[in-house]
Amino acid sequence: MNTIVICSGGLDSVSLAHKVAAEHQLVGLLSFDYGQRHRKELDFAAACARRLGVAHQIIDISNIGAHLTGSALTDDIAVPDGHYAEETMRVTVVPNRNAIMLAIAFGLAAAQKADAVGVAVHGGDHFIYPDCRPGFIDAFEAMQSQALDGYASVSLYAPYVRISKADIVTDGASNGTPFAETWSCYKGGARHCGRCGTCVERREAFHLAGVADPTDYEDPDFWVAVTTGFSVSEEK
Repeated sequence: MNTIVICSGGLDSVSLAHKVAAEHQLVGLLSFDYGQRHRKELDFAAACARRLGVAHQIIDISNIGAHLTGSALTDDIAVPDGHYAEETMRVTVVPNRNAIMLAIAFGLAAAQKADAVGVAVHGGDHFIYPDCRPGFIDAFEAMQSQALDGYASVSLYAPYVRISKADIVTDGASNGTPFAETWSCYKGGARHCGRCGTCVERREAFHLAGVADPTDYEDPDFWVAVTTGFSVSEEK
C-alpha cells in the first residue's frame, strides 16, 4: 500500500510514518503551514522524511489559517495550561483543520498515484476535536470515494483513531520511533513547556506506556497535578 502520511512533526504522526515505513510502503510525508504558532514542528517533520528517505512536501495554507480566527494556535490568544479533557482546551480548535488538510492530501495522493493517505488522529483527541473522531474519518473516506470516483481509488489509513496516545507510544517504540526527534508543544518555545494540553498528554502517555520519556520539559512535573486532581507538592 503506497501511502502518503500527513506529518506535523509530532509524536503521533512521526510514529505513524515509522509504522507505515515498517509495515507498508511509505512514499512521502506531507506537512501544512497553516500559520500555527508552533511552526517549528515542521522542522521535525522534515527530519523524519530525511531519516526515512522519502520526499517531504510542505503546503502553505497560512492565508487560509489567517481567516480561521478564534484559535489559540493561529490567533493572538494564549495557549491554556491543563489537560486536554478540559473545556478550556476548546480554544485550541482550528475549525475544519483536518477536513481542509485531508482534502488537499487526497488530491495529491490521487495525482501521484498513491493508494492511501495516512493520518494520526487518535482516541485522546475525541473530546476536543470533532474532526478526529471515527465518525468523521468514516464519513470523509466515503465522501472522497465519491469525489474521486472513476479517477482514483485512495483509502484513508487511520490506525490510531480508536486507541490512546499511550498505545501510540507503545507502537512507536516497537517501530523504532526516535521520540526525542518529535515536537508536541503548542506554545512553540525553545523547550516543551510541560503545561499545555499536548505536553501534559505526551508526558502522561509515556508514563502509562511504561516507556522512558526523552523530552526536555520546562515544567516536568505539572502533568501530575492535572491528571490526578491534586498538586505535585501534595503528592510529595
